[in-house]
Amino acid sequence: MNILIFGPNGSGKGTQGDLIKQKYNLAHIESGAIFREHIGGGTELGKKAKAYIDRGDLVPDDITIPMVLDTLKTKGQNGWLLDGFPRNMVQAEKLWDALKQANIQLDYVVEILLPRETAKNRIMGRRLCKTNNNHPNNIYIDAIKPNGDKCRVCGGDLSCRSDDQDEAAINKRHDIYYNTTDGTLAAAYYFKKLANEGKTKYIELNGEGSIDSIKETLLSQLA
Repeated sequence: MNILIFGPNGSGKGTQGDLIKQKYNLAHIESGAIFREHIGGGTELGKKAKAYIDRGDLVPDDITIPMVLDTLKTKGQNGWLLDGFPRNMVQAEKLWDALKQANIQLDYVVEILLPRETAKNRIMGRRLCKTNNNHPNNIYIDAIKPNGDKCRVCGGDLSCRSDDQDEAAINKRHDIYYNTTDGTLAAAYYFKKLANEGKTKYIELNGEGSIDSIKETLLSQLA
């Protein structure tokens, strides 16, 4: 099973992706990790990408797409979950063409729907437990709201990540994601159109639900 997943920062995409990966034993392929592995491994594509990154430039799609495809073929031989790519319409079109040429089936595209303001609040509301960072605490989500400044699970002290409080950075990331003209949502809608043509299957999930309810809905729609 091969799955492409979309969702804004704060939507729980990472959590749901991890659940899917474990349920179906898929390779979780994340775009940032692809760059790190190719550059760290000294591959030809990695060397080319590093030259752009070292100059502070974006790595062009004619390098990025082959990197992604190579990883899907090697790490994802028994199925994959692709996360963080494509980020715009052009990349979506090029990825689809590359998958077709490589005869790789895209079985499902998953989009987690979440209003932009809600997504921002979730990021800014995240709190980290000093005892265990995996204890869920968020001041904007009733189900996991902490007890004042103490962890709701163990009573440990809470803190917040500095980048979670950088509203300008959050807005910049969301500007890209929620752009329906040529941004990430435009890429998602490109695959939605392909699904309407019967070329893949498209699943929409209400990101405002609980982790368990979203998981149950998702698994019920995956074959």
